[in-house]
Amino acid sequence: MIALQKMFGPATEGPHRDSEAETERAQALVRVVLASVATLYILIGAVIGFLPDGSILPLMAYPAVFIVVSIALLLVITRRPGTFPARRLLAMVHDYAAITFTLIIGGEYVSPVYAILLWVTVGNGMRYGSGYLAIATGFALASLAIVAYSGAYWSEHPYFVATLVLTTIIVPAYAHLLLRNTRRAHDTAIAANLTKSRFFAQASHDLRQPVHAISLFTACLRDSGLTPDQGRMVDNIDRALQSVSRLFRSLLDISTLDSGKVRPRAEAVPLGELLRDVAERNREAARQAGVTLRIVPTRLHVRIDPDLLATMVQNIVSNAVKYAPGAPVLIGCRRRGGSLTLEVHDRGRGIPADHLPRVFDEFYRVPEPGRDVEGVGLGLSIVRRIGGIMGLDASIVSRSGRGTVVRIAGLRIVPAEERTVVQHPAGPVTPLSGMRILLIEDDRDVLLATTALLERWGCSVQAETAMPEGVGACDLVITDFDLNGPLTGAACIARVAAMLGRPVPAVIMTGHDEGRVRQELGDDAITVVAKPVHPSTLRAVLVAQKLRMEAREEERDPALFLQGEGV
Repeated sequence: MIALQKMFGPATEGPHRDSEAETERAQALVRVVLASVATLYILIGAVIGFLPDGSILPLMAYPAVFIVVSIALLLVITRRPGTFPARRLLAMVHDYAAITFTLIIGGEYVSPVYAILLWVTVGNGMRYGSGYLAIATGFALASLAIVAYSGAYWSEHPYFVATLVLTTIIVPAYAHLLLRNTRRAHDTAIAANLTKSRFFAQASHDLRQPVHAISLFTACLRDSGLTPDQGRMVDNIDRALQSVSRLFRSLLDISTLDSGKVRPRAEAVPLGELLRDVAERNREAARQAGVTLRIVPTRLHVRIDPDLLATMVQNIVSNAVKYAPGAPVLIGCRRRGGSLTLEVHDRGRGIPADHLPRVFDEFYRVPEPGRDVEGVGLGLSIVRRIGGIMGLDASIVSRSGRGTVVRIAGLRIVPAEERTVVQHPAGPVTPLSGMRILLIEDDRDVLLATTALLERWGCSVQAETAMPEGVGACDLVITDFDLNGPLTGAACIARVAAMLGRPVPAVIMTGHDEGRVRQELGDDAITVVAKPVHPSTLRAVLVAQKLRMEAREEERDPALFLQGEGV
């Protein structure tokens, strides 16, 4: 088997294994269909009287056996998909043996069966590569040699046989040239696409670092007793940073999708909570654009990847806010058959009909005369591509002057799953004063900005550019994921836990794709946030971590906790 795989090379020239299995299954299915058509053709010839005397019985018996074996082969391929060169060789022998027998016995009437021989030859090459094309061509020429030697009709027409032989050589040879050129073009396109994706990912990561630092320094500046005019300027800086952050998010999403590594992880998701979270993220942008953002409440749960669905809805809502300033935007869902369709309605200017076919194209933006709308035209293309990965259908309906509706159809409704909700004591937001934090960040500007912000919030910070040799008292670790060294943020968290002799709560801030980082971590207890992190988001994460710490303290010693709270 290994020798066969080395001889033929890869089963296909570039496709994934699941595509190979589907290709082989499709070929096996077509084999059954063509055998049935050929049997019907022979039966018609027998009724009309075109077949040679004594050939009717064998010509009817052999196709029946061929169909039975072909069906068995189809079942085997369906139940055991994969790359098995020996099985493919057996299928080729099976095909050429049937064609050879039919041409010898049937004579002139079955000469059109040669078209099947040519189809089998070229088809094996197109499906499995040039190695299989060469083997199939050899089988085809051997088949014609046997036919010419054994068949009375073919022996009497050597020029006809010579024509078939030349055709059997020329057509596969030309197919080989096309395969080689196509493979080169395909490899070049794949390389260019990967280069683009790597550039987007690296550029997004590297540019997020200074933007993240600026955002944190801006938060520190806002708390330093500014005049009203200075405060407005800081707010303008913050809004500009959020626009840049959204651009980086789009670039990173595209590079992640191009990598082909996005694998949805479905779970039961409370749709109402997801929609409220997206609306909250867009609340400030909507306020600045004069948009009234409203959600139709729902208690339904759907089985979907929450992060990918949130990205889809976020891009749609962001588009609605940008392109429908001063107009209401409504987010809701409705049942359609046995599934759910999520819809985002806006009362904006709408999209002209001639632009609708292209709105899901990458980098395509609908012209807005007199307005400079931020963005690069990636939002809806990301929506459609993520939808394709999860089996959802993204569509848009719009009328000029009446508004736009974007739909995500195909969400599967599931029963609500029981979830444990931790009840925290009522009262004001837990302060961060006294929280001991180990901060690990290789970018010195980000390290300085984050340290300054955390200290303003009352935290005690041990700031390091790499994993320190010693760790003091620590309530929480905040680290970058990629530290440009031998250790990642995840490895640093593990080392800190080993030094302290206990698990330690942790937050990872990353400029890479959050989904990939979570997958590499393999620990849902570690919070992952994407750079640039807005200070309010960071504070909310830290408050949540402190609440969890206090909840654990309460579980260990309820009386001590109540005394500490002054109850």
